[in-house]
Amino acid sequence: MNINNYKVFFRPEPEGGYTILVPSLPGCISYGSDLLEAKGMAKEAIELYLESLYENKEVIPNDNETLEYNIMIESYA
Repeated sequence: MNINNYKVFFRPEPEGGYTILVPSLPGCISYGSDLLEAKGMAKEAIELYLESLYENKEVIPNDNETLEYNIMIESYA
């Protein structure tokens, strides 16, 4: 079994809770009412997504070699 890493973004929603995005897995999106639940939902969503890829004999992407950097841009709004 391989160990893969995935970057996960937790976007706070105006009505509360967090939308979960996994950029390396297009369409892998979930939601949690708080950060703890969101983390669990992210793990479950990734596992289900990877299971589907495996069953369909598709390539399983990961972020093992991905470098991350944040760039700050001054807003004009």
